[in-house]
Amino acid sequence: MKKKFKIEVDCANCAAKMEEAVKKVPGVTDATVSFMTQKLAVEADDERFDAIMGEVVKACKKVEPDCEIHLK
Repeated sequence: MKKKFKIEVDCANCAAKMEEAVKKVPGVTDATVSFMTQKLAVEADDERFDAIMGEVVKACKKVEPDCEIHLK
């Protein structure tokens, strides 16, 4: 399953670091974080998607603690 989310990220460098961190989350097959469009695209296992997104949020917060990901 692939979904896109609005993300609030402060700089392009942080977006690149977040993308790397998200790709390392178990169950994620692909991910992109765009600073220009403020979008996060995640492709992950359908059955565990919500649990995986919880880990994605944690990974992003480690890079930039004040980032916001709008999951709804």
